[in-house]
Amino acid sequence: MATVKESQRAYQVELLTALRNELINREIIAVLITDQKERPCLDVTDSAFRSRRVYVHLAFLWFYWGDQRDERVSCLRLFPAADVLAEAVRAGWHEGEQGELGLDFSKIVDAYRS
Repeated sequence: MATVKESQRAYQVELLTALRNELINREIIAVLITDQKERPCLDVTDSAFRSRRVYVHLAFLWFYWGDQRDERVSCLRLFPAADVLAEAVRAGWHEGEQGELGLDFSKIVDAYRS
């Protein structure tokens, strides 16, 4: 029997593989890899040959490639998600480092202290 973590990883790979196939159909270069933190992701190259990694956020069911609002899209509708990502790739990634989605627990704790 698979652990929860193994099941989550398998679901992430399944979603990313489906997205990769849709991106390839749209002539976008996308390769399924595992990053240095052992997370599955897609390495996607934009029109200027810069790469970004696309991850799956299972809690919110998002594909995301940064920390800005326009750098995430719902996993629930694959075709529109692939369209949004393909449009971002053709326009080119935002300048600068790729942002990471995450929770800053210190801000949450500080909010309850005040």
